[in-house]
Amino acid sequence: MSDLTGFKRDNEGLYIEKDPSSNIKYGLNFTDYLQTSDSLGTATVTIETISGDSAPLALPTDANTDVSITGGLVNIRLEGGTVNNIYTVKCTVVTADGDTDARSFRIIIKEKVL
Repeated sequence: MSDLTGFKRDNEGLYIEKDPSSNIKYGLNFTDYLQTSDSLGTATVTIETISGDSAPLALPTDANTDVSITGGLVNIRLEGGTVNNIYTVKCTVVTADGDTDARSFRIIIKEKVL
């Protein structure tokens, strides 16, 4: 995937370090995986639930507002999260041609300082 915003990579795959106070949009670019004549139709995002989490990672408003498609890019706005928790976020897309694809990444919650 090209044009990923804010992502880092380790031996487990892609992840983002996010401050618990931030409310920010991240982008996943599916363009390289689409056939020339195909386009993204829908995108569904699921966020791992951690038992007993008092401030879970979440979509700030709802999926209709916080998940959007622009061309081959899926934008996901996330807020919250508990420091030191690691959440798995999964984005499943269905194309106009009816193909389904999914990608998962981790969000690591850390207090970010300059």
